[in-house]
This record gives sequence, C-alpha cells and structure tokens, in this order.
Amino acid sequence: MKKRLGSVQKVSSFDLMPDRMIAKKYRVLSQLGAGWEGEVYKILEVNTKIERAAKLFFPQRNIRNKTSKRNAQKLHKLRYCPILIQYHTEEELIYKKMPVTVLISEYVEGQLLSEFLKSLPGKRMDPYQALHLLYALVKGVEEIHLLNEYHGDLHTDNIIVNKFGLRFELKLVDLFHHTAPKNKTRQIDILALIQIFHECMGGQKWYAKMPQPAKYICCGLKGSLILKKFPTASQLREHLEQMEWMGTGA
Repeated sequence: MKKRLGSVQKVSSFDLMPDRMIAKKYRVLSQLGAGWEGEVYKILEVNTKIERAAKLFFPQRNIRNKTSKRNAQKLHKLRYCPILIQYHTEEELIYKKMPVTVLISEYVEGQLLSEFLKSLPGKRMDPYQALHLLYALVKGVEEIHLLNEYHGDLHTDNIIVNKFGLRFELKLVDLFHHTAPKNKTRQIDILALIQIFHECMGGQKWYAKMPQPAKYICCGLKGSLILKKFPTASQLREHLEQMEWMGTGA
C-alpha cells in the first residue's frame, strides 16, 4: 500500500510475496517483522543457497537514504559486537516503479523474546533465569557503549533468543537513531534493560514477590534511582557479577 506524501510516496506495507526477487540475487521466503522504519524479510541468496535477512525501508522514513545509510554505517562500526546482527551489503528493489533501499544482513535462527516469554509457564521467567538473560543483554550492550554508540530501541520485540539454558545467546535488531546526546541515549538503553528484566519476571503484578536482589536492580522502575545506582552499563554488569543471590523468589 502507498500514498503520495509531497514528492515522496508513503508506503505502509510492501507485502512482498514468496519468490519475489530482490536485486536479481535474492528470493523472498517470508516476512519476519515490521517496524517504524520498514519491513524485514527472510530471503535466500540464490547462487549460494544461503539464507539471509533483508530490511526494506519505507521511503518516507528514509529520505535521501539517510536512515539506511546511518544504519549500515553504525552496524559496520559495531561489526565486532557479537550481540548485533552482521550487516552485509546494500541493494535496491524497484517497488511500483519506485526505488527502495534494502540492507542485507545475516539471518539468525531464534525466537523474539516477546514470543519466548509467551511460551513459558505463566508467560514469565523465574527471577534467576531473568537475571541470566539480563546479564547476557548487559554484556552485549556494554560493548556497544564502549564504542561510543547505543542501541536506542531495546524492548522484547527487538531481541532474538538464539539459545538458552545455562546461558543465553541473544541478538539485537533495529538500531534506532536519537537526536539527543549519546550519553543520554546510553541512559535510555540502561533504563530499557531494567524494564526488560522487570517485564521478564512478570512485571508489576509480580513485583512484590520478587527477591530483594531483583528489586534492588529494578528500583520500582524509577529512572532517577536506576541511573544513580547504574550510571553505565559497565557498572550494571559489575554489580551483576558481584551480587549475592539468595532464593528463587516468585
């Protein structure tokens, strides 16, 4: 679907069907998700038979390719951060006579954290399991912050659970650009990490029954208290490594 927005066609959905070709090299397999910037598809690189992911940017969200360029450059800068999906190349798709920018990246098997939570008994983790997930997230985000960058849009629909058990293997998707100073955006990441931890344990409904160490981290989701205790991802990671955990709680 598309509408005219000034000189830019406003697209709300590409609705690419299976077998649609992208840049004569990639065949669409299925849609993986959609967001504010565009849609993501699972694709097959025809010559190599390797599965990859393709992000198509809505033209009105990518004026003069600023958004896609910023995404690609940021992913390239952070290419050694294992929690991020690896960017490969930029391509172009002609959609209803309109050029659309496509970023090709690795395809990661897994389940969105939001869906993973729904599959659990009570649709929540026990606090100790949630603590392990938080630690994996914090370590990954810390690496991003140490490179003077940020994620900017952390939530359960932007986290892929690749493996879990004794430790979680996670991937983050959909980096977001903020106009605020980077120290402020890194604080946004820290607050989001605590929010995710809180949500994984069942949220406000279960807060009273959470173990005291979990409550100490969550601070009742009061941002000023969280940032006073954990002004950086490194300090949060150090706290998690040194904390004492007694009981399983809720």
